[in-house]
Amino acid sequence: MKLLKIGLLLMLAVLVLLAGCAKKEAFRPEAPRPGEALVPADARQLDLVDDLDAESLLTAIDRSLLFYDGSGKNQIFRIADRQVSAQQMKETLIAFRNILVSDIPVGEKNRRIADEFLLLRAAGENGDGAVLFTGYYEPLLEGSLTRTEKYKYPLYRPPPDIVVEKISKHETRISRRENGRLVPYYSRREIDVDGVLQGRGLELIWVSDPVELNSLHTQGSGKIRLEDGRMLTVSYAQNNGRPFRSATQNLLNESKIDPGNASYRGFKAWLKGKSEKEIYEILSYNERYIFFRFVESEPVGSLGQPVTPHRSIATDPAYFPQGALAFIRLRKPVLDEDYRVVRRVEFSRFVLNQDKGSAIRGPGRVDLFCGFGPEAQAIAGSLKEKGELFFLLLK
Repeated sequence: MKLLKIGLLLMLAVLVLLAGCAKKEAFRPEAPRPGEALVPADARQLDLVDDLDAESLLTAIDRSLLFYDGSGKNQIFRIADRQVSAQQMKETLIAFRNILVSDIPVGEKNRRIADEFLLLRAAGENGDGAVLFTGYYEPLLEGSLTRTEKYKYPLYRPPPDIVVEKISKHETRISRRENGRLVPYYSRREIDVDGVLQGRGLELIWVSDPVELNSLHTQGSGKIRLEDGRMLTVSYAQNNGRPFRSATQNLLNESKIDPGNASYRGFKAWLKGKSEKEIYEILSYNERYIFFRFVESEPVGSLGQPVTPHRSIATDPAYFPQGALAFIRLRKPVLDEDYRVVRRVEFSRFVLNQDKGSAIRGPGRVDLFCGFGPEAQAIAGSLKEKGELFFLLLK
């Protein structure tokens, strides 16, 4: 009888514990659905100060206008509770551009923007308006158009056996055919370690450093300097359809790396101290693989237009309208002459939503394009801030 009582008490304790867990799970905030990702805000309560020059903003606006006149011409965009045509998005940019280039005082410009535009705030991942901002940049690598002992790490162009299927407006399935059926495309390990693409003439160019090549895969575009001084630009062309997984986070979870080495700069320095075999083993955790192409212009975003340093952002197109005008508020790093962060300051800025990324998912993530060079690398590598994201639409 005593054992029976003990057993009943244990069962009761387990049930109470499970009930508590279920209760806690029930009250965990859920990410807003796409139609709820933007909520109305009062533009008159917002100080629409921009910390950069007007010329870069005009450049970014014109690139979105080209998108709405071209590949995005017939698209319909979901903004809060309404369906908005590309023509309406275009009219928003033109009206804003006209205010921007007018001779009226800055205060009058801000008043007109507040009066003439609907302001919509991103709800964020938990619906509290907090959005996580990170940065990306255009890295510089040393390379060669022919394979040598020094330049032996290839960038591949998209393989012809990739099969791309449109699943929904914002989702595609990437695979290959094997014995008459579709199977997932080769993983990073199969490509880099097993060499399944070697000997097929798919090499675009070769570079000298596998760690820097991984940075290029992460950033999506970059410049490659040849030994004769020529500079070539490569940009994202396709991916293998595998999910993005953070190799750094995996190492942290397994206590194989100190938190001090988990920053972008710290992880690269730590990784360069490993052997080639160890590097490939670590990086293979991220199965996603990027294929490249040469471009004549600046890095090209997901709209098919060049991205503008400090003015282009990447978001999840399932939640936020492509090409749209936006306004951001957060902190940015201030660097010393050695590109080290000395402090962080508040800033705000108008930007254009012109890119997307495999790691930028959901209503609570924004990636800011920081440009090219060591300063851009330092800013992008140290930018990880909670801030606010607003979109503007002509009333």
